[in-house]
Amino acid sequence: MQRELPFEPFRILSSRTMVLPQENIDTDQIIPARFLATTQRHGLGELAFYDWRRDAEGAARPDHVLNRLDPAGHRILVAGRNFGCGSSREHAPWALVDYGFRAVVSSEIAEIFAANALNNGLLPVVIDEKTHRLLLERPGAEVVIDLEQECLRLGTHQAAFKVDSFARACLLQGADSLGWLLTAEPDIARFEVQRNHLRETEATA
Repeated sequence: MQRELPFEPFRILSSRTMVLPQENIDTDQIIPARFLATTQRHGLGELAFYDWRRDAEGAARPDHVLNRLDPAGHRILVAGRNFGCGSSREHAPWALVDYGFRAVVSSEIAEIFAANALNNGLLPVVIDEKTHRLLLERPGAEVVIDLEQECLRLGTHQAAFKVDSFARACLLQGADSLGWLLTAEPDIARFEVQRNHLRETEATA
């Protein structure tokens, strides 16, 4: 039985940006610790940046950008420097993906957050300071992220970025690390047959 892809393959993403210019946005701001009891990813998008989007009574703040813009048309999050710092929690990329984001762009993204993001279908894009400033200054801009070429395009402006080669291969296939390993199952099976045959031959020699 073929395993269902955990997320849509990521090759070229063309979308408007949603800008959160604050620096040092940590994982507890992305999704507060009180919401970590669940292991279900579906529905976590409603909890993304909960304390920013809602007041003390839980009512939505209509003026907040995350409540004003349609996530279906703004799938690229541009954030201030040092995005995703703080404690490691997979719920953070889960919440961002369920909200509708496929990529997070900043001049600096926390290493642990980036690793969790890559394994959950969210592309962390680290770009140079000049490009970062341009994106922060142009909220809602049309941006193209080409994972195959590892290039971000804003109009005629282009910026290169790098992604770990294994993580990049997984994203291009729409597979997590387990899914990628399962694609090698026929080769593993053949290796096991050959190794067992060799052992039997040596035992009877």
